[in-house]
Amino acid sequence: MKVLVVDAGGRGNAIAHAFSRSKNVKRVFVAPGNGGSLLFEKCTIAELNGKKIPSIRAIDEIVRFAVKNQIDIAYIGPEEPLSLGLVDRLEEAGIPAVGPKKEATILEASKCWAKDFMRRIGVPIPDYWNFDDPDEAKSFVRDYYRINPEKNLVVKADGLAAGKGVFVCDSMEEAVIAIDEIMVKKRFGRAGDRIEIEERLYGIEVAFTALSDGKNAVPFGHAKDYKRAFDPDDVEGMRRFYMGYFGKYITHEEAVKLYDAGMLINPNTGGMGAISPHPSVDEEMEEKIMRMVVEPIIKKFREEEGKEFRGVLYPVIMLVDENGETVPKVLEINVRDCDPGAEAKLPRLESDLLEISWAIVEQRLDEVEVSFSEKHAVAVCAVSGSMVGREGFKPGYPGDHYTNQPIKGIEDVRDATIYANGIAKTGDGFETTGGRVLTLTALDYTIEEAREIVYNEIKSISFPGMRYRRTIGLDVPD
Repeated sequence: MKVLVVDAGGRGNAIAHAFSRSKNVKRVFVAPGNGGSLLFEKCTIAELNGKKIPSIRAIDEIVRFAVKNQIDIAYIGPEEPLSLGLVDRLEEAGIPAVGPKKEATILEASKCWAKDFMRRIGVPIPDYWNFDDPDEAKSFVRDYYRINPEKNLVVKADGLAAGKGVFVCDSMEEAVIAIDEIMVKKRFGRAGDRIEIEERLYGIEVAFTALSDGKNAVPFGHAKDYKRAFDPDDVEGMRRFYMGYFGKYITHEEAVKLYDAGMLINPNTGGMGAISPHPSVDEEMEEKIMRMVVEPIIKKFREEEGKEFRGVLYPVIMLVDENGETVPKVLEINVRDCDPGAEAKLPRLESDLLEISWAIVEQRLDEVEVSFSEKHAVAVCAVSGSMVGREGFKPGYPGDHYTNQPIKGIEDVRDATIYANGIAKTGDGFETTGGRVLTLTALDYTIEEAREIVYNEIKSISFPGMRYRRTIGLDVPD
């Protein structure tokens, strides 16, 4: 069979790699893909009339490619094409697709709506407040910190912001800056017309995924994500980011003072690495999350909203202690697989992804077994860090960064798998095209052994400005 994976990054390459392991898959096309889509057997970049699909938003071209190439089934990776109705369009053209229809993407497309929905149906969530006026939001933040000096807040853009519209704050000043970044400076465009502000929970965060065919739901693995751009003690890295982001020079001594006061920003990212399985999620907790979170969302979404959810549901969970009981509270809902959690989770998938996909499409998910290897995976992201170039000093991912930097050493990696997030194939090698450049994943029977492999292998790779965290797989505050 011929499979089409729609994605441009590392998650899409991890999905394509999983499909390529199926004996019933003849060819996997990735649209638009990237240079790393060529690294796996059976995988190739989709081309329409001799040209690559320009982006994940090129809905017309993706549908025409699928029809012209008689694709048997499509699998959609990112949230944006889903929210643009790609699944609807593919199904209208006779192409079965894994992913929710446009109307169901509101679960991720509006954080404000999703929180209101979960509160109404009784899914555990943190206290939250929605705003569409930045001044009202700032006034609320100042009052909140005055009344609750021991607490903190999280500020989120309401709409889709590619995983970057979330500010986990350590102070009132950071929360006010976050509101300005989202609502005034419009760093995430129209996604920041509204914001959701919620109480910052302290506990254990889990990237939990489940599959749904609209009626049945089954677990689909879990990962521990490392979202902060820098290791907790990397003051120098945070200093350079601070200078580039705000255009203000500070000395190392000044950075230390800001760090000690909790005011040296360690920004949230789309992800700097992940491990799978999550060390705090055993069989009992998995069942609890399914019962308290996933199943109510799928059931009530159908019964109260009249909408079926088919595809991968990814609620971000915080495990918190309440009255001696561990409660899974939902920080937000995503309507697609996690990233970079997928790059840690999917290499462990032992079941056939093609069989699973057909079960979702045909609404018989209760008939298939979804199983993962007992091995542990550690995935480390190499990103575009701070650099001085023709356009001056740039702070690096998740801020402005330089691209088109030559990558060396990809061919030297032997004991880990490379999932390219943002690379392009050139005449004599590869070059960077984005903030997250590539993710290296290694598997072994313990986290410690997998860490040793992946950090040894990443030494083989280099590009100007390359940066990665050294603490992926360790129990550090994030």
